[in-house]
Amino acid sequence: MYPTLNDLTAALNDGRTTSVELTEAALARAADPAGEGARAFTRLYADSALAQARASDTLRAAGIVRSAIEGLPISIKDLFDVEGETTMAGSVAREGEPAADANAEVVQRLIAAGAVIVGRTNMTEFAYSGLGINPHYGTPLNPWDRATGRIPGGSSSGAAVSVADAMAVAAIGSDTGGSVRIPAALCGLTGFKPSAWRVSMEGVLPLSANLDSIGPIAASVRCCAELDAILSGDGGPVPEAVALRGLRLAIPTTLALDAMDKHVADSFAAAVSRLKEAGALVEEIAIPEFAELAAINAKGGFTAAEAWAWHRDLIARAGKRYDPRVVSRILRGKDMSAADYLDLLDAREAWVAAVDRRIAAYDALILPTTPIVAPAVADLEGSDEAYYAANGLILRNPTLINFLDGCALSLPCQAPGTGPVGLMIAGSNGADRRILAIGLAVEELLAA
Repeated sequence: MYPTLNDLTAALNDGRTTSVELTEAALARAADPAGEGARAFTRLYADSALAQARASDTLRAAGIVRSAIEGLPISIKDLFDVEGETTMAGSVAREGEPAADANAEVVQRLIAAGAVIVGRTNMTEFAYSGLGINPHYGTPLNPWDRATGRIPGGSSSGAAVSVADAMAVAAIGSDTGGSVRIPAALCGLTGFKPSAWRVSMEGVLPLSANLDSIGPIAASVRCCAELDAILSGDGGPVPEAVALRGLRLAIPTTLALDAMDKHVADSFAAAVSRLKEAGALVEEIAIPEFAELAAINAKGGFTAAEAWAWHRDLIARAGKRYDPRVVSRILRGKDMSAADYLDLLDAREAWVAAVDRRIAAYDALILPTTPIVAPAVADLEGSDEAYYAANGLILRNPTLINFLDGCALSLPCQAPGTGPVGLMIAGSNGADRRILAIGLAVEELLAA
């Protein structure tokens, strides 16, 4: 449905298009007053993007192609430092704060790989929600069912919409509790959350140092794998798709399948059925530790504690400028003691070890990325109760993998023409290439 990095690279190599043409088209869509660009982006880089595109075309003409994203329009989330600019992170509270003195390492790697950076994408303020609603810059609408006006998912909301609306070929976001996978799932795209250590957080405004990770949203698993190789500095070839026959997949029955709406349940069941027909060995297993996570995080968890530590001075100066639904969650960290935090570190270590032991016999976990389709923006904006209920439900499954310190891919599994549903393929820390290899095979099966 969406053009892949490989599709566009082939078109560039064959002379059917140029980087300048691709960039002009992306910028035109982003600037179209009838589109979502004004809400999907907090800043466009029209002049520098076109300069990067012209440079890329010149290099390609000389036979120089730096990477799989050479000359392709890419968007970056509004929490990556760009030299000379104040990183706003979807907020207005940081107006007047010092400008970044260098690019984030992720941004620098994209530029070195020949990406054309088209702009900064909107996000939930300070990345603290899975819904994508932003009262400061507006909420970009999900490409599915625009008449209803549904949430894009968050916190990398503008990232997903920039790709879905062809304002970028791919987007780079962050994922602390699902912020790459949720918008990918709700918008019908593919998103990858790597093991947290894999991609540098240097120059990235943090939410939770223990949980933050950086990953791509794009058209396909292969696109995500190619971007991950660039972002991580891995530089290796994209993994080969694994054979599905004999693959050992576990469906966690604890928590992860609760409260599914009918469309998600039917779509997930159909995908599981196809995997079984292809010879995958799919087993339902209980993971009782999943049910313990709410109690472990009852005082706010790493996110509240670490966000409070980072934000406390800014809240003292500009707390009234925050989204009330964001600052109220950050303030929970104020009441956590050092002992609470140390208890949390110990509890996580024991929890991860227990879950890793339980899933060690399997190649991957599979579960719905979110148990519901994207709800309407208006329903959530108008009710705190509805907002927090939807946020908790949508974050629930992805958060399990962040706490595990694992890696996970979300790819579309819905029937053509129906509302987007994400299938999450997840593994323990360091299983990144294996999860991508499984994802390539599952994607091929579901597309057949």
